[in-house]
Parts: sequence; structure tokens; C-alpha cells
Amino acid sequence: MSDSYITPEVKARLQIDKNLIQTGWIIQNKNQLNLSAGLGIAVREYPTDSGPADYILFIDKKPVGVIEAKKTGRRS
Repeated sequence: MSDSYITPEVKARLQIDKNLIQTGWIIQNKNQLNLSAGLGIAVREYPTDSGPADYILFIDKKPVGVIEAKKTGRRS
């Protein structure tokens, strides 16, 4: 697939995945959730009261943060 067909949101998520992996996070999809897989788990599309969060970060099985993927762009 060419980069021209990848949406800005998908590009942002790919960069977030890369950064999380480089810093030691284990990335999981919500349907394969295993909070015992390691100390730091990032779960994609985790359900919340206001809709799914792009990522919820868990440390030692406790939620500690949220990441929302946004397209990157220049500010004027």
C-alpha cells in the first residue's frame, strides 16, 4: 500500500506504535487483552464511557494514561 493511501490518523497510529515499542511498551488489541504479559501494556481501542480511546496505558495492571491519535500538521 502506498503512503498516499494511508490516512493521517493511520500514519499517527503507526508512529505511536513505533514510539511505544521503542520505549518498551507491549501493544495489544482489546480483544487480545492480557495485562499479565508485562509491566507496561498499551491497549488499542480500549472502551471508555465516552467511546473507545485510541490507547489506554497500563502499568502493573493499573490504567495510568490515555493516548489519542491525531494527524500531524503544521501550525500557521
